[in-house]
Amino acid sequence: MVVRTCIGCRQRADKTTLVRVVAVQESTAVVVTPDLRGTLPGRGAHLHPTTRCLELATRRKAFGRALRAEGPLDLSAVTDVVAEQ
Repeated sequence: MVVRTCIGCRQRADKTTLVRVVAVQESTAVVVTPDLRGTLPGRGAHLHPTTRCLELATRRKAFGRALRAEGPLDLSAVTDVVAEQ
């Protein structure tokens, strides 16, 4: 069992219950992309697929810190994945 920490609620959980996200540099902004297979390159962060954890991570500006990304972050892809859950 591999354990990771959710960047929203800061609780440790099994890696299979969390969604890994990575920062992908686009032309105008950094897009936070869900990595459902766990194979995208780059620094990753983990998040529970709940609106509560997404809101906590957004309010605390945890995505920028965890992914070491600067500038505006596009969270629309992560929001879509959380809404599906």
